[in-house]
Amino acid sequence: MQTQAIQVKGLQKSYKQLHVLKGVDFEVEKGSIFALLGSNGAGKTTVVKILSTLLKPDSGTASVNGFDVAASPGDVRQAISLTGQFAAVDEVLTGRENLVMIARLRHLDHPRQVADDLLKRFGLTDAADRKASVYSGGMRRRLDIAMSLVGKPQLIFLDEPTTGLDPEARMETWKIVKELSDGGTTVFLTTQYLDEAEQLADRIAILHEGRIIAGGTLEELKKLFPPAKVEYVEKQPTLEEIFLAIISKKEAI
Repeated sequence: MQTQAIQVKGLQKSYKQLHVLKGVDFEVEKGSIFALLGSNGAGKTTVVKILSTLLKPDSGTASVNGFDVAASPGDVRQAISLTGQFAAVDEVLTGRENLVMIARLRHLDHPRQVADDLLKRFGLTDAADRKASVYSGGMRRRLDIAMSLVGKPQLIFLDEPTTGLDPEARMETWKIVKELSDGGTTVFLTTQYLDEAEQLADRIAILHEGRIIAGGTLEELKKLFPPAKVEYVEKQPTLEEIFLAIISKKEAI
């Protein structure tokens, strides 16, 4: 049985003279939370665009739920949903109307019931008939993710989902991501916030200058860091310290 939701091998992509991806390889297990870390310009969003069929790679292969992204883009799109860095809600419409619209676009039966179920799941029932323009940042992000779940996609891409959110809204989003994974949805997360990956991810990959330079569980990545210092208590490295140490080591070569 296929256990990998995503398989990427030798992925390359250039924009004119700028070589963004230089041979990217990784796999994502079904039902897991996978975090792709990297600085601005590392190529995270390019990877997401290729995997979600919005962009074609120059070379290499990528499959999502067993379908090749280049050969079977329609099958890939049926299985996924994408939430970008900024909430893609229609501010003229109410929360309910946004969800009903997406349900109709996906040709689902009983779109209003679909909307009501998601409003309840994401704690937006009381705000259902308010225009999205008056929603707080956290409410807007919840609505955005709810819209992404219309049709029950098997895999959801969250491209820097907490950018610009206050701490409370970030925590709300983290809770939603964990619930998605607990329900069997595969979550592919890109983020610059290392504590976010530390809190959420089952596996982490670090993308630097177009290549994956390290990957594994948090515990596996900790083994790449110098042994813990023993003073009065043992100090375990944070993911931020691991990330910076790996990047610095790579740049020194």
